[in-house]
Parts: sequence; C-alpha cells; structure tokens
Amino acid sequence: MTETIATSQTILVVGGGISGMTAALEAAECGRDVVLIERSATLGGRTALLYRYFPKMCHPTCGLEINLRRLKGNRRVRLLTMAEVVSVQGSRGAYTVTVKIRPRYVNENCTGCGDCANAVSAEIPNPYNYGLNSIKAAHLPHAMAYPQRYVLDPSLIGTADAEKAKAACKVGAIDLAMQEETLELSVGAVVWATGWKPYDAAKIQPYGYGLYPNVITSVEFERMADPSGPTGGKLLRPSDGREAKNIAFIQCAGSRDENHLRHCSRICCMASLKQTQYVREAHGEAGKSTVYYIDIRAIDRFEDFYQMVQRDATVSFVKSKVARIAQNEDGDPVLHGVNTEGYHRYATAHDLVVLAIGMEPEANGISLPADVITDSSGFIEGTADGGMLGAGSAASPLDVNRSVQSATGAALRAIKVIHQTAGEEA
Repeated sequence: MTETIATSQTILVVGGGISGMTAALEAAECGRDVVLIERSATLGGRTALLYRYFPKMCHPTCGLEINLRRLKGNRRVRLLTMAEVVSVQGSRGAYTVTVKIRPRYVNENCTGCGDCANAVSAEIPNPYNYGLNSIKAAHLPHAMAYPQRYVLDPSLIGTADAEKAKAACKVGAIDLAMQEETLELSVGAVVWATGWKPYDAAKIQPYGYGLYPNVITSVEFERMADPSGPTGGKLLRPSDGREAKNIAFIQCAGSRDENHLRHCSRICCMASLKQTQYVREAHGEAGKSTVYYIDIRAIDRFEDFYQMVQRDATVSFVKSKVARIAQNEDGDPVLHGVNTEGYHRYATAHDLVVLAIGMEPEANGISLPADVITDSSGFIEGTADGGMLGAGSAASPLDVNRSVQSATGAALRAIKVIHQTAGEEA
C-alpha cells in the first residue's frame, strides 16, 4: 500500500536520536510541519544507551525526558518509527521521498503492560545492550522507549509463541497480520540526522577483540556500568564473571589510523575519562584504571574534568599506542608496547581491557541520494543547493551537547529553505 502525505512546506528529519529529535522540535516550535522518521522501534538513538553524560555525570534522562515531553505536546511533528528512506527524488524545495515502514505487530492499543512478553519464551540478543544479554522476542526496547509500545521480533511470527502473545493481550494490541507499508512524502527540505555507529573493533586484529573475551569496547562497558544494563551495573569479566578491578582503557582504538578511521572521533578521550569514574564508584580505592593514550583531547570546559581525573589516585596514564594484546593462562589480557615517556617497554596484565573505539557515520550503511556530499570519512555535508543537510554526529564526530547545537543549526537552515522556496513559488 502506498500513501502520500506531507507537502513541500514540510521538513523531513531522518533519524530519531538526540540530533533528529532536536532538529524536529526546533523546526516545529518555529511553526513548521515536520515528519520525523526513525528506523528502530524507539527514539533516543545512542544517547538513550548511555549510562551518564560527561562532564556533569548526569543521566540521559536529563535531556531525553525534556525532549520527549516537548515532542508529545507538539502536533506539528509526525513520528514514524521502524521506517527507512528508500529513495529521494527531486531538488531543493520539492522532494519526493519514499519511505518503507516495517511491521511492528503491535498497534496503538498497547498499554505497555508486558503480558505479551510474559507469555512468550523465545529470546533474541538484546540490541540495546549490544548483544551482551538476551531479551524476550516480545519486548519493550528499554525503560525510556518512546513510543511506549511493545514490539514483536519478526522471528516470532508464524510460531506458537506469537499466538500466545496475541492470546495474552487483553486490549487487542497484537496484530500478527501487519504488513510492510510504503509512504510517499512531498517535502521541501531533508535533514539527515542518521547518527553514528561504533567502529568494528574486530578489524583491529592486534587487539584481539572477539578472540579474547576480556577485551571489550567502550560502548559495551557503558552498558555494563548501567544498573539497567546486562550485568546490573557490576563491572564483570565476560570470561568468568569475576569483578574487574584493574581495568585498562586504550585510546584511539582504530581512530587516527590510515588502516581504519582516519579522523579523530573527538569524544573517545572524554568517554574513557568518564568511565574511569565508573571504576572508582564500583570499587573505591581498590579499583584501578590505566589510560593508554597518544594524547588527551579534552577541549573547552572538559579540561576541568580531565584535571579532576588526573588528581584521582586510582587513575594512571601511560603515554603509548598499545602495539598488541595477548592473553595469559589466567585469561588476563596482557598489553604490550612502549611508554614514550622514558621509552620503557611494558607487558602489563589487566583484568579487563576497554577499547575506546571511534565514531563511524551510520550513513556508511545507508543508500544516500547521489547528490548528497560526504567527506572522506562518510560524514554528511549536505547537497550543493542546500536542500538536504547533515546534522549532529551524522555530519561530524560530536558529543551530545555539540550534536544538539549542530541539529539546531540544521533546523534553522531547513526553515530558511522552506521560506525561500515558498517565496519563489509566490
């Protein structure tokens, strides 16, 4: 089924993370109609997966909860989840966008009671914990999920579990007959806020990610530290479930490297500095964090946070690009390299190694329109005529605060496009 909605005065925002939500809200609160599409079942993107922000160490609810309240109260934003752009035709001020919407198998009647999840036994790897644990195939993605509606994994359809979920629902929210839909949108400007994805650490072969279980990524560690995460907030070694108290953080894991990511992702240093404080909170003076770094890039107001971490007696710094990681007979990762301050070789064992992996634009996995310009790393610059724009970490490696600033700027430029093209038509 194909349905046509929106007009040339509408702004399309692709991506429902913190940048996409910001761009949509800023444009809507300036009086513009917006269609916000997100390919997953819920808004929030990777910001919703953080345990805390730096430098204030507050929780994501600080920003997301406010935006969700604004979104619920704004009738100018039409939200489409589980939706992806298939094609974009046209030019500045007059785009026709084809959007595919995957079936959720749960309709608007859903009250979030969880009876469907209780009725099924099938489980899938939990994408919101990077597969570190399992979740029911009928599930609410996470506590802050918006819309607050359950979703049935497609693997459930056609099984006895699907029928059990339907029978358990007292409000008729389970719709196993849902089909894929196609929409055509007529819009005047497109903001690409498709966000970022973690670089594949398995490609950094000397570090043994995927080979050594006690080598994990910074995004996995972030979920591990969260009380709502896969380990209930305990810093546990994947190999044996033992508490990790001596933890190494390796900076620039794949970043600033011609063989991997050429760019600096700008957030990794601060993310690791923040995560050393998780170790202190978990273990107090008994915890030990060692940061292996090329240089620390803590700019602007983050310098104070860096200095605070430097004063922390549980944190030490080794100026070195780790050459390789091995594993000893106890399952401990052993880091090999040269400390460039004194040029001492080291072979140091740790309980756990956390790779500060870089940001890769999510757009690298998306079929963008041919006229969208990207930089050498795949970040979106926009189109030459200004009708399509990049925002947030889709446009550049940015932290949450700077992503919000970037998205606000993109919304204003999109509004300008709508105003100018309306004037031209008149």
